[in-house]
Amino acid sequence: MKNKRDIVPVEGPKGIFRSTLEYTDEAMVCHFTMKKGAKVPLHNHHASQIGYVISGRIQFHLENEKGFIAEDGCSYCFDSFEYHGADVLEDSEVIETFSPARDEYK
Repeated sequence: MKNKRDIVPVEGPKGIFRSTLEYTDEAMVCHFTMKKGAKVPLHNHHASQIGYVISGRIQFHLENEKGFIAEDGCSYCFDSFEYHGADVLEDSEVIETFSPARDEYK
């Protein structure tokens, strides 16, 4: 068991802070705090990604589709290898799960 208060967040990209809460080889849960104006470049990864916005507003971008705005109470999903990126419109707090776990976040 871990408590978010005991985890030192890792910054990257600038203004995005990740705390990896728990993981197995099959799945991972992370907590993110994001500062207004922060950007996540368009990228993809092997893991499927499911997120839930606790607070704030985020503009998500997709490679071949229209993006969307997620705000508090919204959930979203990116498939394995689906390109996605984001602009943080307001200070935001998000929980994301990845399956399988991302080695670089362990």
